[in-house]
Amino acid sequence: QAFFCLLLCVPWGSSCPPSCQCTERAGAKAVLCSSRHLEEIPKDIPKDAVFLKLDANSITRIPSNAFRHLSHLEELDLSRNAIEKIDRAAFKGVAAGLRTLDLSSNRIRSIPKEALLALNAKLRLANNPWHCECALQEVLWEARLDPDSVQDITCHTAPREEYVGKPLLQVLDAGVNFCSVRQRTTDVAMFITMFGWFTMVIAYVICYVRHNREDTCKHVEYLKSLPSTQGHAE
Repeated sequence: QAFFCLLLCVPWGSSCPPSCQCTERAGAKAVLCSSRHLEEIPKDIPKDAVFLKLDANSITRIPSNAFRHLSHLEELDLSRNAIEKIDRAAFKGVAAGLRTLDLSSNRIRSIPKEALLALNAKLRLANNPWHCECALQEVLWEARLDPDSVQDITCHTAPREEYVGKPLLQVLDAGVNFCSVRQRTTDVAMFITMFGWFTMVIAYVICYVRHNREDTCKHVEYLKSLPSTQGHAE
């Protein structure tokens, strides 16, 4: 009886990652891996985890399908890590059910918008060294950001020095549109490319006409050098 009681009291003992603590919060499974010196996301997180705390570690990257097997996951805390890279499919498999995602206080400069725009979760992105660009602007417009942390999304670098150090929301409210800047750059590049092709076509036509003219002149000179049929008849 004592053996079966022990099994009932610690049902997660065999499946919980060794560096984490697994417990229950309001009847839901919680995996607590805070401040465990982790450098990557544990592979053996229980599938029925609802809450996952990986904050205050040394994780540098969120690879594709990192949480795909956690179909019940609702809250994910990745704050205070050293995350620099987030793959496009990093949150594939949990997008529908995730309610909160904390990526604050990392080293994120840019992020593929595809990684976040499919999420319904409330996002915390504050205190990262963001490079203010079109992709970040689109995330700010379309994603569900935590309103309490929006002001702390600051431009660490930007196309113009005057935006550096300012909250991104303040820069956008001033009328700046990073996406239109990129569009103008693309349009200019396309115009230069088309002009180059047009110039090449014109040069080819000119060379072709000159070459044909030279051949025609040579042919006319050759015909003139031939004895006329009238001369032979006399």
